[in-house]
This record gives sequence, C-alpha cells and structure tokens, in this order.
Amino acid sequence: MLYLIYYTLTMRIISGKWRGKQIIAPSNLPVRPTTDRAKESLFNWLQFRIDLEGINVLDLFSGTGNMSYEFISRGALSVIAVDQNAACVRFIDKTFKLLQAEGSEVMQMETLSALKAIHSSFDIIFADPPYDFDKYDELVELVLERKLLNEDGWFILEHSASYDASTIPGFYEMRKYGKVHFSYFSISNH
Repeated sequence: MLYLIYYTLTMRIISGKWRGKQIIAPSNLPVRPTTDRAKESLFNWLQFRIDLEGINVLDLFSGTGNMSYEFISRGALSVIAVDQNAACVRFIDKTFKLLQAEGSEVMQMETLSALKAIHSSFDIIFADPPYDFDKYDELVELVLERKLLNEDGWFILEHSASYDASTIPGFYEMRKYGKVHFSYFSISNH
C-alpha cells in the first residue's frame, strides 16, 4: 500500500486585524517566505515612515502572499499581488477571499511584464524575487522609471547578500535581518 504524505507551510500574521492568524499553504508551492523576524523588522522600519492605514500596495513575486496578508491586516486599502505560478495565484486568491480583502487582487504574470502593464501608482511596492534572480537592476529601474511609486512611497527589495543596490538612483539604505537583506528605495528625499 502506498501512502502519500503532504506537508504544509504555516505562516503567521504578525500584527493588525488578523494578528496571530495562521495561514497554511500547500508545501508544493515553489516559495521561500520572508521569515517572521525579517517581516517584523521590516514593518517596524515602515511604521516610522508611513501610515499603513489606507495605502495601496504592490506585492511582486508574491509566492504564498505572506507579505500581502500582513499589509491587509495592518489596514492597506488595496493590495495587488503578482506571481507567475498558477498554484501560488490560486492560493493567494483563496486567502484574499478568506480574509475578506475586498480591494485586493492577484495577477498571474511574470513580474517584469506586469510592471510594464500596470498603470497605477502605489504607496509601497515590495519585491521578493528568487535569490538566483539576475535582473535586480532592471526590476528597480522599471519601478522607478515607470513612476509606479507615489511621491512619499517606498520600494522595498528583498535580495541575496551578493546584491548591492547602493549605486542605483533612488537608493535609500540597505538593512540586514539575519540572512535576509532589504534595500529601500524612494523617489523623494525622506
């Protein structure tokens, strides 16, 4: 007799309306969710720079939607989650419905193509590409050149230790939380 064992990936919403809520994703999703420690540090950094209530967020390379749910829980008006994997998109859509995230949607597209197709602007753009992603500079330039970021908004890029964004116009700072690196970009002089 053959037994199939399915593992699940459990995430936790850290703060806001859904604080403590566990989200259980299928284990077969090709993802590497942002750790709770890094996520908490990121939101601590953000809370002193922007009011998260009523903002519009673009979540690129969404994977499980982990960051999208955190923004929704903290009062984001809308979140657009972008991922090219169909299973990830189905899971995010299902979870948006579970969280009653009325103003949020998920797009199944390759991220650089989505950035060329989107005509809205956002208060926060978060991107968590796979660590072997080799188009970081193009990603940052597309976000900033296409004016997808509102005047006082932030673009946050999660990346590997080997990537250095400090020479790109709009770079604000890089922070490291364990093995997770975030580079922050802005179009204004915060």
